[in-house]
Amino acid sequence: MAQAPSSTAARERDEQVANRKAYESVIERLSKASVDKHWEPYRDIPWDDPEFQVDPADPRWELPSVDKLGGHPWYRGQPPERRAAIGLWRVATAMKIGLQFENLLKRGLLNYAYRLPNGAPEFRYVYHETIEEGHHGMMFQEFVNRTKLPVRGMPGPLSAIAQAAPLIPLISTELFFVFVLGGEDPIDHVQRKVLKDDRAHHPLEETIMRIHIAEEARHISFARHYLRNRVPRMPAYRRLLLGIASPIILGVMARIMLAPPGALIRHFKIPFSVVSEIYLRNPAAKQEIRDSIGKTRELCAELGLINPLTRRIWRLMGIWAEPGRA
Repeated sequence: MAQAPSSTAARERDEQVANRKAYESVIERLSKASVDKHWEPYRDIPWDDPEFQVDPADPRWELPSVDKLGGHPWYRGQPPERRAAIGLWRVATAMKIGLQFENLLKRGLLNYAYRLPNGAPEFRYVYHETIEEGHHGMMFQEFVNRTKLPVRGMPGPLSAIAQAAPLIPLISTELFFVFVLGGEDPIDHVQRKVLKDDRAHHPLEETIMRIHIAEEARHISFARHYLRNRVPRMPAYRRLLLGIASPIILGVMARIMLAPPGALIRHFKIPFSVVSEIYLRNPAAKQEIRDSIGKTRELCAELGLINPLTRRIWRLMGIWAEPGRA
């Protein structure tokens, strides 16, 4: 006669069922939110409104204090038109890199969805997210087009290497969603800080940022809930590998998203001493990188991906902070 399962095993099974139901409920809410509250770039942004026109000399393009270059004496000493031009180039490059990242993300999401079984609740949400990311790409590129600046986004060699990113879900979906957070969290962090300052923002930039923040909140939420659902059930060796890879991915992605574009430095002949002082030797710039992935770092700690070995990698990548500290 088969032995009845122990009360401990029964409780664990009930807990797993409850966790799965809670996870699926979150996905259903995110999918519904994508239907109830979404934006169309060519319907909801008045591109041709006179107030939304892009004037390179508009002082509202000047760099905010969030960008460390914006407060440096070299930048403050430039003529107003040049300060505005530098700021506009910075914004346009950030949007170009953003649309390139989201291009990689969409291809990765579709690779993930391709293998989902019938009835998987993730399928519908992933397609909602793919559509929203497509809209973001359109509005970012439209903005870049209207600046008429020759921005290229990622450097060529980095762009070539990045083409491997959409293949990550074929190896590890968990690592892919760490990659997703590595790109989305730093930009979300910076955009929220920019909108909270007391500056007057160009209405086109502000509208794009508000749309992006609102929809990315759902994308970030899905990635976090996916990892909370999957990582605890991974074999120990795979959790260890994920713990080793995560700080490397996050450290690289944060720098790609926040570092000053080389083309901007060359075009405006920003002295290397200024770049070094602001970004390479500035403790505040290093703190900004750590802060930008703070929520993902907390998630990794929650999931047990940080241990004495992996903590060394976080420190090596310059993105470690003790729990409870920014």
